[in-house]
Amino acid sequence: MNSQVTTFVNDQRDASGTLVVVFLRGGADGLNMIVPHGDDHYHTARPGIGIRRGETIDLDGFFGLNRHLAPLHPWWNSGDLALVHCAGSEDESRSHFEAQDFMEHGGLAAGGWLGRFLRARPDAGQSPLTAVAIGATLPECLRGSPSAAAIQSIDEFGLGPAAPPAFLEGLAALYRATPGELGPAGRSALAAVDRIQALTANRHAPANGADYPADPFSTGLRQIARLIKGRVGLQAATIDLGGWDSHITSPVIMDGPMQQLARGLHAFATDLGAAELASTQVVVMTEFGRRVAENSAAGTDHGRGGAMFLFGGGVAGGKIHVDWPDLDTQLTGPGDLPVLNNYRDVLAPVLARLAPGTDLSAVLPGHPLQPLPLYS
Repeated sequence: MNSQVTTFVNDQRDASGTLVVVFLRGGADGLNMIVPHGDDHYHTARPGIGIRRGETIDLDGFFGLNRHLAPLHPWWNSGDLALVHCAGSEDESRSHFEAQDFMEHGGLAAGGWLGRFLRARPDAGQSPLTAVAIGATLPECLRGSPSAAAIQSIDEFGLGPAAPPAFLEGLAALYRATPGELGPAGRSALAAVDRIQALTANRHAPANGADYPADPFSTGLRQIARLIKGRVGLQAATIDLGGWDSHITSPVIMDGPMQQLARGLHAFATDLGAAELASTQVVVMTEFGRRVAENSAAGTDHGRGGAMFLFGGGVAGGKIHVDWPDLDTQLTGPGDLPVLNNYRDVLAPVLARLAPGTDLSAVLPGHPLQPLPLYS
């Protein structure tokens, strides 16, 4: 088994759905992703890199979607995608490392916000696949979870050469006769091993005509879809998409990651299908946004307010959640988009939907929660 598995395998099945957290590392420029093409001040601040109305996919007459995010537009139209602008944290360092650390810890708290959630929820899972990070290491948000694994592929959970059937039958009989806690635990482990072996044996042809690109981000999402469909007890998964630090030649930096994000999420949602997507929540977040005005290198410097994407079952989609500020008089610091939606207020309704009854004040401490109305 993978060396980072932190508890015993059991046969827990998915209970109330799966949370998928996508972190855009590098400070994604929300202003050029969810474009306020109806704001003259935006165009004045970005004469070179600003995106004009005719160059976006119009969403509501004021905001438009960057054309590199076009694969997400059908999900906006179907009501499965909601957007949050001017989102971020109270961290004012504008440092990638400090801002990411603050956000992933959920403030000045021990452990990660997602780890605390997985531990505090009433139906806390104990499978090694309760929480999975696609990558080489666990992100800080999963620190303190009751069980978590960092994997590149679920095939890492293979058991090597298949054990003889007679051996497994004998082991099952032994556990059936074993009293106390060991017997049920052993039977549960064997049931889970059977399911994981079946899952890894199936190469998972994506369903519903889904076509995953070959990049690592989409490949990781495909692994998550396999776990969700495999009913392995997955409650949370994390995956990163880097490359958003657009100090110079902003379009050259951002166009590729935007295409990866949109194509990957589109394939993932298509693969899951309506039934699985209804019990899956996807949150896309970044450590901070970018300054409103472009710099002399046709890029954007570190700022404050950014954008978040909410995708999945029950989301009140087709809506942008923001009380849009005056970009001439209501900027903060050296010219940043203000943080009007604290990221905890975005996470709170998502977590409440996944695990009703969880004490979210303990999961997301240090902030008086005012959950956004993200669900109908």
